[in-house]
Amino acid sequence: MLKGKTALVTGSTSGIGLGIALALARDGANVMLNGFGDVDSAKRAVAERGVRVSYHGADMSKPAEIEAMVRACEQEFGALDILVNNAGIQHVAKVEDFPPERWDAIIAINLSSAFHTTRLALPGMKKRNWGRIVNVASTHGLVASAEKSAYVASKHGIVGFTKSVALETAITGVTCNAICPGWVLTPLVQKQVDARAQQAGVSESEAKRQLLQEKQPSLQFTTPEQLGALAVFLCSPAGDNVRGVAWNVDGGWAAQ
Repeated sequence: MLKGKTALVTGSTSGIGLGIALALARDGANVMLNGFGDVDSAKRAVAERGVRVSYHGADMSKPAEIEAMVRACEQEFGALDILVNNAGIQHVAKVEDFPPERWDAIIAINLSSAFHTTRLALPGMKKRNWGRIVNVASTHGLVASAEKSAYVASKHGIVGFTKSVALETAITGVTCNAICPGWVLTPLVQKQVDARAQQAGVSESEAKRQLLQEKQPSLQFTTPEQLGALAVFLCSPAGDNVRGVAWNVDGGWAAQ
């Protein structure tokens, strides 16, 4: 379905971003990856889907590097058709103890980077009258948690930004939507599970259960594969009139 299209997925060398990149590639889209970590393994995994794959190491806190990445994608593949804004970081602390530099970094990477990629990708999408912008927000874009003020602010901001872009593109072939995952068992979350198990002296399975029961009523982790399948749906003809949605995939977290 997406054969001949090109997707740029930020923060995509592992976890949710890689899961979405693989799903888009499985559906035929060429992919430009971005992020830190094991780049070669991520590129191999995408290439195994039979599509073209590239990588750009732009620092998502730096607008000039973001612009260089978008231009490189357009030059290498001829177009940027699908933009997935997934890059994100986290820091946990009470507001009065929150380091200002960490606040600035979280807002820059989680929120401002999506503005920069979107403003650069939109002209080409509008010219071709087809494009998909998928912003990976979070259930924390819908509800809050203590000691995560910067992350919650950035993700609420992404949801609002998504709605504005959707309205500005409403009569075009470009759509903009947000995906709001709850707990996803990424490598970063696995570290939290391991730390909890060690600190509490419980098994890994019990640590997972304790983590999930605090927020996620289903007691099941969402998977990167499930989020990738949702992204593919939003890129399909069935998603043509899905605009400005903040689609939570959180096992009932925000329903409480």
